[in-house]
Amino acid sequence: MVREITLSLSPEDASREDSIRVFAARKLGTKPSSVTAVRMMRRSIDARRRDVKLNLVLRVYLGEVPPPLYEPVVFPDVSASAKSAIVAGFGPAGIFASLTLLENGIRPIVLERGQDVHTRLRDTARLSREGVLNPESNYAFGEGGAGAFSDGKLYTRSLKRGDAGKVLRLLVQHGADEEILWDSHPHIGSDRLPYIIEAMRETIVSHGGEVHFGKKVTGLIERGGETAGVLCSDGSEYSGPVILATGHSAKDVYYFLSDKGFALEAKSTAAGVRLEHRQSLIDSIQYHSDKVRNPYLPPASYSFVTQVNGRGVYSFCMCPGGVIVPAASEEGHQVVNGMSPHSRSGRFCNSGMIVELRKEELDETDPFAMLRFIESIERSCFHPGFAAPAIRMDDFIAGRVSSELPDTSYPRPLVPQRMEEVLPPVIVSSLREGFLAFDRMTRSRFITKEALLIASETRTSSPVRILRDSFMRQGRGLYPAGEGAGYAGGIVSAAIDGTEAALRLGGDYAY
Repeated sequence: MVREITLSLSPEDASREDSIRVFAARKLGTKPSSVTAVRMMRRSIDARRRDVKLNLVLRVYLGEVPPPLYEPVVFPDVSASAKSAIVAGFGPAGIFASLTLLENGIRPIVLERGQDVHTRLRDTARLSREGVLNPESNYAFGEGGAGAFSDGKLYTRSLKRGDAGKVLRLLVQHGADEEILWDSHPHIGSDRLPYIIEAMRETIVSHGGEVHFGKKVTGLIERGGETAGVLCSDGSEYSGPVILATGHSAKDVYYFLSDKGFALEAKSTAAGVRLEHRQSLIDSIQYHSDKVRNPYLPPASYSFVTQVNGRGVYSFCMCPGGVIVPAASEEGHQVVNGMSPHSRSGRFCNSGMIVELRKEELDETDPFAMLRFIESIERSCFHPGFAAPAIRMDDFIAGRVSSELPDTSYPRPLVPQRMEEVLPPVIVSSLREGFLAFDRMTRSRFITKEALLIASETRTSSPVRILRDSFMRQGRGLYPAGEGAGYAGGIVSAAIDGTEAALRLGGDYAY
């Protein structure tokens, strides 16, 4: 017999399999010895009261042996396949597009402008230590894309667009912890993601696919009214239908598509700052206690949203126990992002605090209007060596410059500045009112002189959308996918979109 139940347990009890089994048996009115297995289906934290609980959805097996947690995908060998396809970009969309092609017997040929993930580790370390940027190998470009060194948050709102569960199962198949299959807010961690990405690449190569690094796609080959391949910056050419998964930092791709006559449009996005607090403060706010965090609870996170004069102001990509990193992909631009390891054990936490920017407020006839607006913010925030404009949170609220700055996880120097000097007025005023609203939500604990604003957070989503319907005019053969195409936001939604692009390509191959 198999029964599905819910339990609400203390953090300590929820961490122990024997305790879970005892409570499950008690709820079912049976003895623990009759429970042959308990499988976690869902786990979430209920921190609405001081007595924090973990809510568990469990599948309880009575006298039965549970089936495997999941069935691994069996990939065929495609080394001799007559069908192949090019995947431009090897971030989440490109990786999962490649795996989907492989699963369906199509040989993926991956072209990534950046370097493999371990070379990227060296390049990003040099950027953090010395302020020296490699424009083709950084936090944006290279194997794994912008998500390779992120917190690895794996939740998405795009569940209706594809199989998010399969994305998670493939991550587990390649080395991620099984807990991502049931946690309500799963994450992998910046320290573990590179090895999972490398394992996925090995699956592709060992089954007959190809992965090439240092291959920057600079143009398309057209034959008979359809896309038939790509040109690379080194002069090489590759033939086949193309999944374009180049990410939203690859701005050059937008321009060569526009030159080719493909339809693009400006897309609404959001921009602001990274806000850094001490993790202990956020723990105490979220778990309603000034004591040291219960060791059976994870470092606390938050999610805030409000409206300021009809404009959304909200937290984005919150990184408990994390660090802020220099994430620009070109000289003269200042961009920051957040990341955290699997343990989330750092002293600080950070999140993007961003303001909605609407395309309707710019020139709607110019597909690059929002992109140019974002670029202007990044340039105004730039200091040599990727030093970053920064201000204490209480000084920001008061409209004064900080005379000194608190400790930070940001590895480059900080430059005390009023945000009015570097950010547009609409972002500054909206953030100020938004922070006051978030402070009221936390009983006046969120705004503090120990919190720090660092600018600028601008790579939240693509400021350009590639209109997929327009490709009908050009003929088939090109399949834009992921964040760079303007149809995804985050690891899972980009992976889903890459998967769907590969399925569309496979369907066209059948005719």
